[in-house]
Order: sequence, then C-alpha cells, then structure tokens
Amino acid sequence: MTQDSLPELPAGAFARQDEGDDLAFYAPPRLVTHIDETAVVALSARYGTLLPSGGRILDLMSSWVSHLPTDRTYAEVVCHGMNTRELAANRQADRWFVQDLNHDPVLPLDDSVFDAALCCVGVQYLQRPVEVFAEVHRVLRPDAPFIISFSNRCFPTKAVAIWRALDAAGHAALIEMYLTRAGFRASTVETLADGRRSDPLTIVIGHA
Repeated sequence: MTQDSLPELPAGAFARQDEGDDLAFYAPPRLVTHIDETAVVALSARYGTLLPSGGRILDLMSSWVSHLPTDRTYAEVVCHGMNTRELAANRQADRWFVQDLNHDPVLPLDDSVFDAALCCVGVQYLQRPVEVFAEVHRVLRPDAPFIISFSNRCFPTKAVAIWRALDAAGHAALIEMYLTRAGFRASTVETLADGRRSDPLTIVIGHA
C-alpha cells in the first residue's frame, strides 16, 4: 500500500468520549498490568527475539513495567509515560520523561539514536498517531523495529472513536496505516495470544 492509496479517515475519527485533560486523568498512579500474565510472558518472549541485546530501547506510553526480558541487558532503556510515580517505579528504565503526546507529539530526543521502539497497549489513545509515529521514525536508527502491541482492554472514554469502532483485524490494519503514513516500511502482524486462555494480544511491527 502506497501513501497515495491510503484511505482517508472519517471526520471525528480521533474524537473521544472524554476530552478532558489527559494528565489529570492519568494523575492517580495505576501500578497494575493492563494485560494478564500469560500475555505478558508471550510479549516478553517475543521482545527477546526482536530486540537487539545491548541496544538502546525507547518504550513509548510506558508505565511501571516495560515487559522486557530479564535475561537480556540493554545499553539504555528510555521510557515515556503520563505518570511520574509509575515511571519512577519502573526498574528497567534508565531514564524517563512525562509528556502528553496528544498535546505535543514532538519527542525530546535526538535523531537516529534508538535500536528499537515499543508501544504496549497504548496506541488506542493517540489522537495524533501519525505525528507521533513520525517522531518515532525520526529517533530510530535505519531498519530498527517499532513494535506496537494491543489487546481488547482500554479506558473506553479515552480511546479514540475509530479504535472503538473496529475489531482486532481492523485495529491491526489501522496501525499499519499509521506506520505507512509515518514513513515506515512494510509492516508485519503477529498474534501472540489468541484470547482463548488469556487476554488476546497482537503485535504490529514496522521498520524505520
């Protein structure tokens, strides 16, 4: 699919039921995982095969856990999120920053410095996803992967309308569209957990 052939999204695609301040909404720390343990184990194992050992990792829309494999070491893990206490509790983060990407999608990071980027079960909240993805593309080294994971859980009042209107296959196609529009090369979709014995979990991988 080329940039010119991408369909236009409908008006109101990125509207939300709750348009209140996001930093205020996320101010109470939530020291929980947003997918169950089986899905976490599957995600961590796949990270182990996709992420370069010794590389620099950007964990976008992170929290108090990054689900990185514990048997690997990385040169640096930089975490972004919306809650100071959650990020400060993340033992895998070497440094972190708080930023509302719906208000300001420009990342305070240098060009071409990361070997991989992650976004775990948070993409559904982005109101300016292509701008954010383009920023991720900017900070990644050539051919580095951007791994976006999603499940069927969310804060529905903060999820954008287009996300709420789609099923899992539609979510994957939507993320692939974001990646293409942001300049990533052909993406791949993988099902890590099918939802029969755990939370469903799908990843979409684009390459810078």
